[in-house]
Amino acid sequence: MAARNLDADPAEQPQAERLGLLKASGVTGSMTTVSRVLGLLRDVVIARIFGPGDGADAFFLANKIPNFLRRLFAEGAFNQAFVPVLSEYRATKSLAEVQQLVNYVAGSLSSILFVVTAIVVVAAPLLAVPLAYGFTDEPAKFELFIEMFRITFPYLMLVSLTAFCGSILNSYDRFAIPALTPALLNVSLITSAVFLSPYMSTPELALAWGVLIAGVGQLLFQLPFLVQIRLLPRPKTGKFHEGVQRVKTLMIPALFGVSVSQINLLLDTFIASLLVSSSVSWLYFSDRLMELPLGIFGIAIATVVLPSLSRKHAEASLDDFGQTLDWAFRLVCLIAVPATLALMVIAEPLLVTLFQNDNFSATDVIRVTSSLQAYAFGLIAFMAIKIFAPGFYARQDTKTPVRIGIIAMCTNMVLNILLVFVLDLAYVGLALATSLAAFVNAGLLFAGLWRDGVYHFHSGWLRFMLRIIVANACMAVFLIFYAGDWQDWLQWSGWQRVAQLGILTVGGLAIYLVALFGTGMRLRHVTR
Repeated sequence: MAARNLDADPAEQPQAERLGLLKASGVTGSMTTVSRVLGLLRDVVIARIFGPGDGADAFFLANKIPNFLRRLFAEGAFNQAFVPVLSEYRATKSLAEVQQLVNYVAGSLSSILFVVTAIVVVAAPLLAVPLAYGFTDEPAKFELFIEMFRITFPYLMLVSLTAFCGSILNSYDRFAIPALTPALLNVSLITSAVFLSPYMSTPELALAWGVLIAGVGQLLFQLPFLVQIRLLPRPKTGKFHEGVQRVKTLMIPALFGVSVSQINLLLDTFIASLLVSSSVSWLYFSDRLMELPLGIFGIAIATVVLPSLSRKHAEASLDDFGQTLDWAFRLVCLIAVPATLALMVIAEPLLVTLFQNDNFSATDVIRVTSSLQAYAFGLIAFMAIKIFAPGFYARQDTKTPVRIGIIAMCTNMVLNILLVFVLDLAYVGLALATSLAAFVNAGLLFAGLWRDGVYHFHSGWLRFMLRIIVANACMAVFLIFYAGDWQDWLQWSGWQRVAQLGILTVGGLAIYLVALFGTGMRLRHVTR
């Protein structure tokens, strides 16, 4: 059992640790920011070179499936099951025993992934019928999807092993490298779009090959850093291992728990393939912009909080466990509320600046704006899920999130039917249904933590929320006044758009921070 520092002032320990977590979140967020900025550049390149259309729809759907499975199995359920067990091994066992756990988990994971990948690649034409049913009445588009699907699906195996390596590094407080690794995918896609697409029979095929190339690069990139901490996986199979069995036991029910939002997004994409052409592309671009603050801040906070919560559970430190959750949720509110407001208020100027050209028309801007605002509405719920779900998984409770995940997923399906087909909101209804289902998911997770006595609101929340409301109101007035009529932006040059958007972004952030400071908020309120 890990020993606590008995010489330190007990009152100072939680604050000192949260300062450490805040610093780790900053490191993770900084590295993730590099990846997300490159991701934004990737989407700009894709939008301007290819634009919404049949080729882009086929690629986005083909790439969505391995990415969905990656988030479901590797970064979702597997990560939430593996990190608590690994953290417990680190706290209570020797390095040799930790290495053995890593070896057998690597062997089991890689064996399963190889078999699944081989089956899917061979059976792709059959699997394509239910996955891309909306494309079946367009033979050329359907065949393109099958070809892309076969190229992109092996990425699942490669990136899942990458996520496994990243979980080990995160558990040993090496947050920067796993956070930076996704940047390689963006570099590969940008390079492939610019330099490889002219040589393809269908230009969008270059994107599929870019995904596969990135998978190899991401896995190789992390291996040297595992050597540094003496935990390079040496896959082994065939022997019963207690830790592997515990990971499997925790992982199976977690498949629906933490990754329900990903299931909802996949359902959205499938239904969108049944709608008017380019619906998949419109949802993709709006989802990617919503994922920018979620990926930089929400996932960064959750990444560093889970190992900490797992160690506190292993040390039976219930009070620190609850305080860490409360601290993380305050950070979520501090970031998610202004991000939501900004995405809603300046959606059109943002899209015009980033994407609009001959291949991405003003009509596309209008279409993507609607779904972006619907997704942005649920941003705080998406972030809250990243915080509340680890509150269960760190305690090795996977059953409760399963029940909640199933409820949220069923809610999303019902809302999809109601909003898309009954109220005729089309693809916008899909985005709105996902956001509403995320609120159901986050609300039920919060209620479960409250019921278990694990989390309750600590002092200062009313004052904290009043400060956020005032600061966001000041920021909103500035954004609305300075953005003007978005159609005027269509007449400006690229540099004029960038300069104006820069003023909006920097000015809005500055006003938000100054308003927080003016209402009495200080750094110590974030770290205490």
